[in-house]
Amino acid sequence: MRSAASLRVATAAYRRGYGNKAGNGTGNGPKYRQGQSPAPRRREYFYWVDAHGRLYLDDAKMKNFVTCFKDERFLAFFFHRLQPNRSGRYEDSFPFVSPCGAERNFVRCQDLPIVFTRVLEGESGGCLLSYCGGGSRLALPFQPESLTFDPDNGRLYHPGPEGGGGVGLVKSALVEEWGDGFEYGEKGGGGGKGVPTHFVWGGKRYALGHPLLGRLRALRGGGKGGREAGRGGERPC
Repeated sequence: MRSAASLRVATAAYRRGYGNKAGNGTGNGPKYRQGQSPAPRRREYFYWVDAHGRLYLDDAKMKNFVTCFKDERFLAFFFHRLQPNRSGRYEDSFPFVSPCGAERNFVRCQDLPIVFTRVLEGESGGCLLSYCGGGSRLALPFQPESLTFDPDNGRLYHPGPEGGGGVGLVKSALVEEWGDGFEYGEKGGGGGKGVPTHFVWGGKRYALGHPLLGRLRALRGGGKGGREAGRGGERPC
């Protein structure tokens, strides 16, 4: 019941924020000022997560490896507290929030707020997927059988923490590293590789049932909006 309720909340938050891009607090986007205080002892900050899993201040003029947050302890603290935005403020533009006491850190993203970036070796010998630059501090057990290809945008997804909607994007560079491990079905009408049907990892061959498609489509509204936003270089949440 708790998981289902979390999905409903995340779905509503994601739908409200779908189609937003990083901004600067001015122009036609949401109006804000970093560190603003809408109430006594309350501070608000605004962040953006790109498709590489990098976290930035939303209004940063330049967004690249130099300007993103890189301290693993801070990133772990930030993303462990991530949850759907039910604060009553900026819910339409920033679908997630990472609260810290009286401080609210509002978050929007290029695709999803959780992006898996590295494979790590677990203490028990299994593999972990690390996300959003947090190293071993932000890592979940790798579930190869749960990898899901989304035909609407051509991207790969993996189960993620519930606070981020229960699903995370797999960074494109990581997918490329795994390239030889995928087996594909029949080609589509466009002559592409088609949908991956199996994935070979650690000497095992996993059948891919793409179990996260329903969750992804629920988060995105399941229709035109999600497909259109999934095309091109920008895929904002």
